[in-house]
Amino acid sequence: MEKIYDVIIIGAGPAGLAAGSYAGRARMDTLIIEKDKDGGQIVITAEIENYPGGVDEESGPSLIGRMAKQAEHFGAQKVKDTIVDVELEGDVKHLKGLKGDYYGKTVIIATGAHPKPIGCPGEKEFTGKGVSYCATCDGSFFEDFDIYVVGGGDSAVEEAMYLTKFGRQVTLIHRRDQLRAAKSIQEKAFANPKMKFMWNTTVEELKGDGILTSMVVKDTVTGETREIVANEEDGTFGVFVFIGFEPHGELFEGKVEMKNGYIVTDDNMKTNIPGVFAAGDIRVKSLRQVVTAAADGAIAATQAEKYIEG
Repeated sequence: MEKIYDVIIIGAGPAGLAAGSYAGRARMDTLIIEKDKDGGQIVITAEIENYPGGVDEESGPSLIGRMAKQAEHFGAQKVKDTIVDVELEGDVKHLKGLKGDYYGKTVIIATGAHPKPIGCPGEKEFTGKGVSYCATCDGSFFEDFDIYVVGGGDSAVEEAMYLTKFGRQVTLIHRRDQLRAAKSIQEKAFANPKMKFMWNTTVEELKGDGILTSMVVKDTVTGETREIVANEEDGTFGVFVFIGFEPHGELFEGKVEMKNGYIVTDDNMKTNIPGVFAAGDIRVKSLRQVVTAAADGAIAATQAEKYIEG
């Protein structure tokens, strides 16, 4: 058998990197496995204002860069590989990657989740330049601008109401003629004077030159399309997408307890499998933010240490 690590962390987003720092500080033999680039969702955020102690003009990449450097400083090793299968039962966990096999006494799953995209032309190009998936992250950047929110469920309506703190006007775009959100939430939204509703409408295309300046919408009843253009003085507007999340949890189906694609843990990040923990956006939780992901990672690493000692 190859080397057995004390802890293997799958994913190098805020949760995984925080876990790597705490595990390394505890002098555990730590390996972080990331299939792509460090950072997860946060690397698409141009500016971060709500991370405690962040520096001026903090960006997703700059914050993640410091987190990665810190984990490395504390001795966490890192490899780039895609894990394709896992064997989590027993005292030694076995992770199978495209490039090799990895063995650990404990595993911290920090594979994250990503917002469901609209899937229209221009969406990817203007993400972080007018298009956002996080109201608490980016709402303040659109103070006194027009804001559009795509979705009709609880999250979309709640986030739209939150965005009325910033936007001159917030318009909810929904593909049906009524919301899916709870009635109590709908009542608050309909009573909010800064809220407007665009029924039976889908976003077909997002346009601009460097930043978002217009969008094409379609009436799902008549099939007609029209273009909404940014206020001339503003030059842009915000489009916030809340049509659900897609957790990166397919690999763990049938291996650990899951709910709607997310991993179920207790408050100590423990799954139902001894020695296996989950942290960050992949787990069932109420708030998915950088600060909560980092906290999850710290707890998971601390609990992994206790598990090994026990």
